[in-house]
Amino acid sequence: MAMTRGQGRPAFERMEASLLACPKCRRAVEVRKRLLLILPEGDKYEYVCPHCGSTCGSTIQREAPRT
Repeated sequence: MAMTRGQGRPAFERMEASLLACPKCRRAVEVRKRLLLILPEGDKYEYVCPHCGSTCGSTIQREAPRT
């Protein structure tokens, strides 16, 4: 995470992928995010190519700690 200077807090919470390389189309595409699994450590999402439906990547989104 990027830190702001002198504050000790993250400058942003989370980045979202908007363009990823599709292994089948062999080009960068605007992906769709789809919920794949609900796990104890967080929700697992996959990024899908809108043209061919191939998986271009995945991520686990963890819940923010409650304060």
